[in-house]
Amino acid sequence: MRAVDLIRKKRDGAEHSGEEIRFLVDAFVRGDIPDYQMSAWMMAFLLRGASSAETAALTAAMLHSGSTLDLAAIPGVKVDKHSTGGVGDKTSLILAPIVAAGGLTVPMISGRGLSHTGGTLDKMESIPGFNVNLAAADIVRVLREAGCCITGQTAEIVPADKKMYGLRDVTATIESKALICGSIMSKKLAEGIDALVLDVKTGSGAFMRSHEDAAELAQMMVETGEHMGKRMAALITDMDQPLGGAVGNALEVAECVDVLSGKRDRMSEDLRDLSIELAAWMFFLGGKAADPEEGRALAKQKIAGGEALRRFRAMVKAQSGSEDFALPSAPHQSEFAAATGGFIIGVDCEQVGLASLTLGGGRSKKEDVIDPAVGLTLHKKVGDAVKAGEPIATIYYNDPAKLPEALALLGQAYRIGPKPPREPRTLVKTIIWSDKQL
Repeated sequence: MRAVDLIRKKRDGAEHSGEEIRFLVDAFVRGDIPDYQMSAWMMAFLLRGASSAETAALTAAMLHSGSTLDLAAIPGVKVDKHSTGGVGDKTSLILAPIVAAGGLTVPMISGRGLSHTGGTLDKMESIPGFNVNLAAADIVRVLREAGCCITGQTAEIVPADKKMYGLRDVTATIESKALICGSIMSKKLAEGIDALVLDVKTGSGAFMRSHEDAAELAQMMVETGEHMGKRMAALITDMDQPLGGAVGNALEVAECVDVLSGKRDRMSEDLRDLSIELAAWMFFLGGKAADPEEGRALAKQKIAGGEALRRFRAMVKAQSGSEDFALPSAPHQSEFAAATGGFIIGVDCEQVGLASLTLGGGRSKKEDVIDPAVGLTLHKKVGDAVKAGEPIATIYYNDPAKLPEALALLGQAYRIGPKPPREPRTLVKTIIWSDKQL
């Protein structure tokens, strides 16, 4: 087989066999297929779509491109959560320690930022010394010490996804449902988990803009997980405005520490609520709660009692991070103010994410280096009243030359009208889940 023939085949709308997909993935991992050919094939995969058989074959090929975690020596149920990504989405940092404090094991293999959305690994690396490149033996060690870990794909675990993930961000192929499913499910299945909760975002800051697209992706991933013998749930959640009050890596970590500390802030309430809801489903699927309602109560208890924060500190210590969370800070601040008075009637999340990216908080090219200190703190949610000249966001930056573009993007992001929007925000829109027994 030749890569160029398979690119042409998919470009022309034909369906791949499982053998053809395995050939492409294996050859790419070996280095026999260059980045430019894999990029062309992924673009064809995006534009022509993929059948359920192709998606399953892709997931399996990516899963078997490396080794899988053997967590048999760690007793108890292993669960994880994955989000399709969104602006200000930092729930993983809150969820992992909550759920570990509740008696489940959370081996979380995460990714880096894609386009306008931040990455969990990038956020954790803003903690000085924090190691996101754990080998399999180190993952087991950290899980024994802390009950949870947050790490990236190593050479041992799903190497195909590590290579493909980096290309997707810079080749405009991140929206492919089949590529998203393959990426997420291959990593998660490699973790040796028993159950998985998915947070599928929809709205202006999500890759799946419409509820229909999000539901299709959610169903695809739930079915793939069920086929592999896992207990699954997918929550379709709102990303029509940023989640929480911080956008930017170190700023988001600080916000998560505040939530885990039990501090209540109006701008962080949606972040806290969603984290508790996702934790509730993890407790339910993991057998620690009879239903999600009991899971919510357990999650709140672990925050209030300080156990969740202690687990977070234990994870940071076990992964060589600074235990005092000595996060970097940017030397310059500037306010983005409302041009007119009225009410916030809409936020284009993508523009907010791009504002942070412009400051250096994300990647425009695969080789870009992220500045962990830059970003935004937000002061207004949709529906809030605002006066002319009142700050809507505070911008933290290192390079003054980048400020004007960030301000312009925020100006495009926020819409102000004379009346508040009629419909209140629905944070969790739909839940798709299986009743497969563990």
